[in-house]
Amino acid sequence: MGRKYTVNLSPTAFTVATDLAELTPADDIPIAILGFRVWQTTELGDAAEEEITLSWIRGHTTSGTGGSAATPVLKDHRDAAAAVTAEVGNTSAASAGTTTVAYSTGWNVRAPLEVTFTPEQQIRSDQGNTTLVLRMGAAPADSTTIGCSVDVEEL
Repeated sequence: MGRKYTVNLSPTAFTVATDLAELTPADDIPIAILGFRVWQTTELGDAAEEEITLSWIRGHTTSGTGGSAATPVLKDHRDAAAAVTAEVGNTSAASAGTTTVAYSTGWNVRAPLEVTFTPEQQIRSDQGNTTLVLRMGAAPADSTTIGCSVDVEEL
């Protein structure tokens, strides 16, 4: 069993499609996505309802920009610091490379979305597959304050 971490995106206002989380495995330390949560705090009520596609994409070789570095938080305070590199809230998408959509779903912004993967469903990557990105498929209809949290394991 590997070390487990959480990568957090504090609620942030977005008006464009965004890479909510970007995870790049360290050399010889594969990662697995255990689950993730996405929520918003501004679009309340029936009139604001919309559906946003969320996809986990593997294989980009160029990092996105416009967001910030994120320090993975230890699940067990006795573990070592994470080796995986994390960024959150990139408003310019990761690019280049040969990509694969490893998972895709829709998120109705009226309610938080929480996904926990069984061991068979976990999305995995290593230095050869490069970056894993949780991407919004389209921009929200108007400025939406979105938060995200990703649970990741270094294997």
